[in-house]
Amino acid sequence: MILPIVAYGTPVLRKIAQDIAPDYPNLQKFIDDMWETMYASNGVGLAAPQVNKDIRIFVMDSTQIFANQDEEDKGKYPDEPGTKKIFINAHVKEFIGTDWSYNEGCLSIPKIREDITRPEQITLTYLDENFEEHTETFTGISARIIQHEYDHIEGKLFIDRIKPFKRKLLQGRLADISKGKVQVDYKMSFPK
Repeated sequence: MILPIVAYGTPVLRKIAQDIAPDYPNLQKFIDDMWETMYASNGVGLAAPQVNKDIRIFVMDSTQIFANQDEEDKGKYPDEPGTKKIFINAHVKEFIGTDWSYNEGCLSIPKIREDITRPEQITLTYLDENFEEHTETFTGISARIIQHEYDHIEGKLFIDRIKPFKRKLLQGRLADISKGKVQVDYKMSFPK
């Protein structure tokens, strides 16, 4: 089932998400719905807070980026051909490497894209869908998507990482999004 993406201004986007236990109700159905919602929205990542759940789950699929890249971009990123994973109860162990800038957007903040600087690698512990624990380091585009989605489960948004003056310039557009004054080709819900 395709779930509505919650828009900027929805309180759950600012909450620190909670770890879950293996007996979380209807977990596999929720995970399946997250994948379906992400793909239906043309996203490469989706965190549970974006579908109005304050739990520490996110999905990501960077293989889509590499599948659709231009010939001159092939081999540009070290994580090619990408990663497709689910992360449950993820917690960062460390950020590694040089910061680099990349143009990011967010399904909860449609029609706004900004260059965001993040470290080139991230190491985190997480559980997979079978609740088996992993500690893994990710790099390149995959690391970027993971950091973006991880921010969501920490109650942060990518716009928090831009300079205050630029964020101030976006206030009108952000207010419009929170009021539902935005056209998107996917299902959204707006703050009440």
